[in-house]
Amino acid sequence: MSDKVIKDASSLGQFHSAIAQICEEKGLNKDSVISTIESALAAAYKKDYGKKGQIIVSHIDPKSGGAKFKQLKEVVDESVRNMEDLEKIEIDKDGFLEEAKVSKEQIESRSLQLLDDENDYLPKFNNDKDVLLKDAKKVDKKIKIGDFLEVKLQSEGDYGRVASQTAKQVIIQRLREAERNAMFKEYKSKEGEIINGSVHRVEGRNVYIDLGKSIGVLYPSEQIPGEYYRIGQRLRVYIKKVEEDNRGSGITLSRASVGLVEKLFELEVPEIFTKVIEIKASAREAGNRTKIAVVSNDEDIDPIGSCVGQKGTRVQAVIEELGGERIDIIEWNEKPEKLIGSALSPAKVIKVELNEETGEATAFVEKEQLSLAIGQKGQNVRLAAKLTGWKIDVAVVGEEKGKDEKDEKKGKEEKAKDKKDDKKEPKKKKEAGKEKKDKKVTKEEEKTEKPKSKKAPAKKDKKEEKPVKEVLEGEPEDPAKDPIRQSDEEIREGLAEKITEKSDVKEEKKKPAKEKAAKKSEKKSSNKAKADKK
Repeated sequence: MSDKVIKDASSLGQFHSAIAQICEEKGLNKDSVISTIESALAAAYKKDYGKKGQIIVSHIDPKSGGAKFKQLKEVVDESVRNMEDLEKIEIDKDGFLEEAKVSKEQIESRSLQLLDDENDYLPKFNNDKDVLLKDAKKVDKKIKIGDFLEVKLQSEGDYGRVASQTAKQVIIQRLREAERNAMFKEYKSKEGEIINGSVHRVEGRNVYIDLGKSIGVLYPSEQIPGEYYRIGQRLRVYIKKVEEDNRGSGITLSRASVGLVEKLFELEVPEIFTKVIEIKASAREAGNRTKIAVVSNDEDIDPIGSCVGQKGTRVQAVIEELGGERIDIIEWNEKPEKLIGSALSPAKVIKVELNEETGEATAFVEKEQLSLAIGQKGQNVRLAAKLTGWKIDVAVVGEEKGKDEKDEKKGKEEKAKDKKDDKKEPKKKKEAGKEKKDKKVTKEEEKTEKPKSKKAPAKKDKKEEKPVKEVLEGEPEDPAKDPIRQSDEEIREGLAEKITEKSDVKEEKKKPAKEKAAKKSEKKSSNKAKADKK
C-alpha cells in the first residue's frame, strides 16, 4: 500500500473516494481510516466464518479493493499460560503449524505484558489463539515468547446482516476514537497558547466556546468578573489545560489567567515574539489590574517603550481585549530593593529594607504617597508582592518599628483608665443628685420669698405719703377740698372696681363649667338607674 495511490482518489474508484471524503471531513489520516475499515472487515469475517477466540486480521488491496484475511497465534509457554488442562486439549487439531509462518503483524502481546507485570494470575491455554513454544520452534528456531505465527485464510464475499451490522458499529466506534485522539494531540500541542473562538452556548455560568474542530469550556472561575458573553461573540481565549476522557478531549479555557496577558503582548509586540524582550514576571487580578516586569536583551532597545508603543497603541490594544483592565509595565531588576521599588509604582519609594531570613521587605514612602502605594483595598501592594515574591509592608519615612507596639501599650493604658473612670461614675451621680435636691430646695425658698417682695412697694408708698402731708400741714384747709387726697381716693376706688369686675367675670366663666359637670353627673345617674331597672 503506497501513499501515492491512496492520495489519487479518482483512480481508486468509489470505495477509495469515500475514504478520502471521510478523511477530509473528520480531519483524519488516511492510514487510520483504512486500518479502521480493515478491523471492521476482520470482525465481520470472524462473526460469520471464524471462532470466538481466534485472532483474525485483514488487509485491503488498494489497487483491486479486495480484502485478504489472516489468522494469528501467539507463542506461549508455562510462564505465561496455565497448562493444567493441556492434556485434554488436542494440540494443532486444525493443522495450523503445517502452513504457519512467522508473522510481521504489529499486535500487542498479552504474554509480554504478563511477564512485565509479574501477576500471579495466568490465563488458560487456548488452542484457537495460542501455540506452544516447542511446537513453534519447528517452524522457526529463532522464535520466542510473544511472537506470532500466521496462516492465510480463504476470502469470503458474502456476509450476513449481523456481520455487516457488526462491521458498521466497529467503523463508527473506531472513527470516533481516531477523531478523539487526533483532537487531543492537536490541542495538547497548543496548551498554553491563545486561540480564537466564538461563544457556542451558555449553560448556567459555564460558557462553551467553539474552537472550530472542538468545543472548550470557560468555567466561572476562569471568566473576567463583570464580563458578559453572548452567543456568536468572537473572542480570544487561553488554552489552560487539555485532558482526555471517555467523552472526548476536555479543553479548559481561561480569560482570567495571567498567561492570556503575556500571550497578548507577544502578539502585539514583535520584540517579545522574537525574544529580544522577555517577560520575567507577571501578576494579575482579572478585571482590575495587571503588573508585568520586562527586560531587554539588547541595550539599544527600551523594554517599557517597546511594550507601550507609539502613543500607547500596543498596550491599548491589549487593554481593549481585556475590557479596560489597567496594566502597569515595569523594568526587571536583579536587585530586590530596586525591583520592589519599581513594583510599587506609581508610588515613589524612598528606601527598601529586606529581611532575607523571613522573606519580608519594608518599603518606606512619604506620608502623601502611602495610600497610593497600598492601593485600593491593598491591591497595589498585593500585586507587587506576587510579582516580586516578597512579603511587602509599606511604612511612612521616620516611623520606628516599635511605634505600633507603643501605640498598643498606650491603648491598653487608656482602656484601664476608662475602667477606673467607669467605677467612679456612680459616686459622681450620687453627688449630682444631692446637688439637684439642694437646688430644688433653694428654688422653693425663692418662690416663698417672692410675694413678700411684691408687698414691699405698697408700704413704701404709705411712707412716701408722709412728706406730702407734712408739706400740706402748712395750709390748714378742709381735707375734703385737698386735690391730692381726692386723687388718691379715686385711684383706690378705681382699683377696687376693677378687682370686683374681674372676680365677677371669673365666677361667670365658672358657672357654665359647673352646669356642664352637673348635667353629666345627672346623665350618669339616670343611665345607672335605667340599667338597674333592666
